[in-house]
Amino acid sequence: MSDFRPYRKKGEDLFQSLTKSLKDVFEHDVFSPLHGKFSSFRVDIKETRAAYHIQAELPGFSKEDITIEAGSDNLTIRAVRQSEKEAYDEGTKILRQERQYGEFIRQFPISNMKEDGIAAKLEDGMLYVEVPKKTPGKPAHKQIDIE
Repeated sequence: MSDFRPYRKKGEDLFQSLTKSLKDVFEHDVFSPLHGKFSSFRVDIKETRAAYHIQAELPGFSKEDITIEAGSDNLTIRAVRQSEKEAYDEGTKILRQERQYGEFIRQFPISNMKEDGIAAKLEDGMLYVEVPKKTPGKPAHKQIDIE
């Protein structure tokens, strides 16, 4: 139902829009947190006066699998899990495979972050990122001469 909008596009039939939304629900597991073109992960974000605190669930990842990039008013957390190449006997068949492989990405727009002081640590499958805020400068007080 990610395509559902409370308004219609010009020339779009309401019935077609509803049918497409329902089709998306039944063709995909939209209730899975890993649904979508790019898989993502769950986060909690807290704000204090001095910083933003991001906690990301990344179980099974090592710190070498995770990259954090800051710039252009965005913070990007990317984790990559490579699929394991396992050799199976002829009589072995996989009954169910639920583990996800690939690239997991989240991007956060943060316009007032101080890129220099960002700190991160990975502990027991949780990534903790502290993003300090820029200290707002004093508004310049300038007297304007009248001609």
